[in-house]
Amino acid sequence: MIQTDSNTSPPPALDRSTGRWWALVVLALAQFLVVLDASIVNIALPSLGADLALDTAALSGVITAYVLPFGGLLLFGGRLADRFGHRRMFLVGVLGFVTASALAGLAISGEMLLTARALQGASAALLAPASLALLTQLFRTPGDRARALGIWGAVAGIGSAAGVLLGGVLTAAFGWSAVFFVNVPVGVIVLLVIPRLITRDPVGTRQRLDLPGAITVTTGLVALVAGFTQSAGLGFGHPLVIGLFAAAAVFLTAFVVIESRSSSPLVPLGIFRTASITAGNLAILALGGATVALFFSLSVYMQAVLGYDALTAGLTQLPLAGSLVLIAGVVPTIIARVGVRQTLVGSLVVLAAGLVWLSFAPSDATFVAHLLAPTIVIGIGLGGAFVAGTELAVTGVSDGQAGLASGLVNTSQQIGGAIGLAVLSTVAATRTESLLAVGSPVDAALTSGFSWTFLGAATLALLGAAAVGLVRQR
Repeated sequence: MIQTDSNTSPPPALDRSTGRWWALVVLALAQFLVVLDASIVNIALPSLGADLALDTAALSGVITAYVLPFGGLLLFGGRLADRFGHRRMFLVGVLGFVTASALAGLAISGEMLLTARALQGASAALLAPASLALLTQLFRTPGDRARALGIWGAVAGIGSAAGVLLGGVLTAAFGWSAVFFVNVPVGVIVLLVIPRLITRDPVGTRQRLDLPGAITVTTGLVALVAGFTQSAGLGFGHPLVIGLFAAAAVFLTAFVVIESRSSSPLVPLGIFRTASITAGNLAILALGGATVALFFSLSVYMQAVLGYDALTAGLTQLPLAGSLVLIAGVVPTIIARVGVRQTLVGSLVVLAAGLVWLSFAPSDATFVAHLLAPTIVIGIGLGGAFVAGTELAVTGVSDGQAGLASGLVNTSQQIGGAIGLAVLSTVAATRTESLLAVGSPVDAALTSGFSWTFLGAATLALLGAAAVGLVRQR
């Protein structure tokens, strides 16, 4: 059975910053780049493909080359941060991310671009868990941590919503390489400022690194993410997809066996007996699936059905991003009054309500009449759920496992996103094809398919809320 949430405060630690709120801003800025880069490239793909002579399959590889190493290496990256120092690995990750971004912007061939994207993803897997772990060390009291996570969630949420907008603006004004070059000056600022704001990592006892566990979990997660990614285009019955899922099952099973027998496991399995960590990660898993499916489908619906150009589609997401930012600032107060679990459940229910409302949008929808209100509600639900879910998932974690807990949160979000997009895209395609087969107009069939996607995302949000309610004390 899952044990009761621990109410024990984390042990006192050395003050790692005299300007921790400024440090938080810079850490959140780095996380913004990681989240942004998962989506900003989408809008530049046609221009990029024309310049580098990439076909459709190669263009999809531009996305998966980033997603696979990012999702697969997050747990390993978090554990590396625990072993070698959170600040050190954060700076290594930022340096790698900046270098890879510059290489991607300078790419003169598809091979060069794909290599740079893979390096970007691997670097992001180092900096993302390390940055969240640093946040938990800088803000140790529940009230301060909730406020810090509010800022963190707002910035990450803006990154999720701003990808289409910034991608459209930068590509139109400066060309596709700008979506990569924009990371360089921001990353350089982070590299220069963080060493002045956060002290060096404290010297501690270094345990042996669990390489067998790292290899099996990384290979298993990469195969799992690849399986769901490929299933969106090939279908779940394709031999390649079946083979990837089979490989994921084998390697992840081997990982569990190795961890259960290791004296210094990469992921101590006992961490999942803490109810807050398990519930928080289940919520983030569901939230990741709902969010990725939402932003992908909403962008395509606006352009393919409503006829918006890329820039207009991006601008229409500003109210969603604005409501997300505003609610993220209010969530800490709500958490202090009603508790983190209640806030998370309520936020997921609000998100589901907004998604159901959005599913009623017709094929001739206007933004003000049919999209504005539900997207604002969705933004409110997303902001509350991201902040509360992250706080729940890192509650009661020691400094020695801060990187691990942060890696778990990011991994849950990435795996959830891959699952949500693959499953709900398949549902939408099936619905659209069935309506086209009986002679429905194309716009009506597409709209119905997107409607099913939004309803599926709402179902994921409600499943996340149910998981938080069920995974409680004994």
